[in-house]
Amino acid sequence: MKVAWDTVDADFWDAQHALAAAPLQQDWAYGACMKVLGVGVLRALVSQDGTPVALAQFIVRRWFGQAVGLALCSLGPVWLQALSAADKARVYQTLRRSVPMKNLRWVAFTPYEAAGPELGLPAWRRVMTGMSTVMLDITPSMDTLRAQLEKRWRHRLGTAQASELTIHRVGTNAGQYRWLLDAEMQQREQRGLHGLPQQFFDIYVPARQQPSKTVLTLRADVGRDRVAGMMFLIHGQAATYQVGWTGDAGRDMHAHNLILWRGIEELRERGVRMLDLGGVNTIRSAGIARFKISTGGRVLTCAGTYI
Repeated sequence: MKVAWDTVDADFWDAQHALAAAPLQQDWAYGACMKVLGVGVLRALVSQDGTPVALAQFIVRRWFGQAVGLALCSLGPVWLQALSAADKARVYQTLRRSVPMKNLRWVAFTPYEAAGPELGLPAWRRVMTGMSTVMLDITPSMDTLRAQLEKRWRHRLGTAQASELTIHRVGTNAGQYRWLLDAEMQQREQRGLHGLPQQFFDIYVPARQQPSKTVLTLRADVGRDRVAGMMFLIHGQAATYQVGWTGDAGRDMHAHNLILWRGIEELRERGVRMLDLGGVNTIRSAGIARFKISTGGRVLTCAGTYI
């Protein structure tokens, strides 16, 4: 195994990342945004016998000045080839040993896959359990996707479609979607949640020449009143449901069911084939978890954090 650090260009990275329908945290533009926000970023291309087998984007954190460092590969590496557990283990070992950082103390990985015999990481290296998310393959026809909806979810979608709700695509200028981010930040404060800083979105949205390949924001209105909204971040052939808000009226009319359904239609038109509906917590946010799981998506519980 050989590793090339920070030598790959954005076009190659984006092409490979798109083919793998890889997560947001391994998107080149995500790393570029982190750099603007003052966070260190390292990118690696791993090859085996001259063939690229993995991409790995690391976020670098330092404490106590520069005395202590952590390199975190979040939801990665991105596998470019089907590898055995033994070969994956060699990739992890090679990356750990070659990270170009002084005063490095930890190299951590949070693989975008479930624990199992093909993971390539030993259980004794796990220091944290993994989060769960819902992955929805949106390549089947809309009729097929509708058929796989849980019965109550499908009924609520029909109710919303027959209501006076209207769905609008929100523009990509910051001023056009700012209200949704403001509502998201208020929700976080009220519920004690954490997430990407607001500045991240203003950097990420125009990160590509065509913002339509980076973000999709939809709004539900009743008359002149907006009652709900959703923002999806697009990264190659995958997208992540990143922000959602609904008021009481939107909740009563099941606006989020309709927005998500329209979002799936639009994302398909933009070449997206995999939609990450975001984290699910059946204890703390049972209602949100049911909403996501009832789409018929696959629950993925990631293996956890390994050092």
